[in-house]
Amino acid sequence: MNLAQINDLVLVISPEEKRYMTRLTPRQQLHTHLGFLAHDALIGQTYGSVVLTHLKHPFILLQPSTFDLVMHVKRISQIVYPKEIGYILLRMNIVPGTRVVEAGTGSGGLTLAMARAVRPTGRIYTYEERDDMRAIAQKNLERAGGLDGIEMKARDIREGFDERDADALFLDVREPWLFLAQARAALKGGGFFGSLVPTTNQLSDLLQELETQRGWTDIEVVEILMRHYKPVAERLRPEDRMIAHTGFLLFARKVAMQVDKPVVESGNEGNEGNEQTSEGG
Repeated sequence: MNLAQINDLVLVISPEEKRYMTRLTPRQQLHTHLGFLAHDALIGQTYGSVVLTHLKHPFILLQPSTFDLVMHVKRISQIVYPKEIGYILLRMNIVPGTRVVEAGTGSGGLTLAMARAVRPTGRIYTYEERDDMRAIAQKNLERAGGLDGIEMKARDIREGFDERDADALFLDVREPWLFLAQARAALKGGGFFGSLVPTTNQLSDLLQELETQRGWTDIEVVEILMRHYKPVAERLRPEDRMIAHTGFLLFARKVAMQVDKPVVESGNEGNEGNEQTSEGG
């Protein structure tokens, strides 16, 4: 039976779906707006069951998902949101056994998600120059039980990365175009490169440097928007607020040399896919 145990990180959801996360510790209490939940009363309960506060308000006891863990990290800067993280994991083929380089670590949300994706044999090498950010990330990762398989490094990435033949490398830094040569040196042939930037100016600078350096292919730029709906059958409609623009994602793959695109002859633009047959004149 799937029971909550001492030292488990658990999620409890209130009747109005307010979410609380806590690590179960004997003789401790989780205080909510509807009264407190005694940890001793939660230990040994089945996940998915109803638990009551001391004021008899019902909460649901659940195991937190990766989404919950990412959204509950303590932060002093904007995180990479789950709507981007999911696409990053798929687009960069971050799967069990993958070796991934990341800079910077930030609050550790993306680091945590990638570490869970590469288990049990993969490894994340994450670089963060700022001591305050690295300390927060380490606490967040420790709280989520995600430090296994993560190597945290304190260094300016202008010096380059220690790793070679990495499967993937992601840059979440202010000027990622300055570090493309370092990224190439760390990646294996055909390895996946990704970056997140908040403005079109930064995106243009990154694209221009990719073109200048050559040696990159399969370049894609995407912005991911997500709108939630109120889950009420009788009055289904969008939520009044949404997290809209959080950043632009750019992806590419390392190759030996860039393959030049064919030159389209003048007058033929826009005719792709409109081939004519000789039947019927």
